[in-house]
Amino acid sequence: MPFEPINPPQFPTPIAPYSAGAKAGNTVYVSGVLALGEGGVVLHVGDAAAQTRHILDVIAITLEAAGATMADVAMNHIFLKDLNDYAAFNQVYAQYFPGDKPARYCIRADLVKPDCLVEIASVAHIG
Repeated sequence: MPFEPINPPQFPTPIAPYSAGAKAGNTVYVSGVLALGEGGVVLHVGDAAAQTRHILDVIAITLEAAGATMADVAMNHIFLKDLNDYAAFNQVYAQYFPGDKPARYCIRADLVKPDCLVEIASVAHIG
């Protein structure tokens, strides 16, 4: 099945060769999102909650460009640089998924930039 790349025009140029998302049928895959600005500058250095908020806003914009919403998210893949940020992450995360909660996993991992504290990739099903 062919897929449609999803690259909202308001996003900065990706720091590697990938699309922000891809839509295949009724499924939307959102690439791993970091709190990055133009030129790959890390935003909200040292603040896991603010990075989480930024990331989830970017995911919502990507989903919207594909015809989906956060309510369509079925799975989140979560990477934290430091598990001490787990509580701050969850406090923000819960605000974006107030109803039925998507499946997820959360692991500690080194991220592509040292000042990145959180990365999230999502899968959504439309309809």
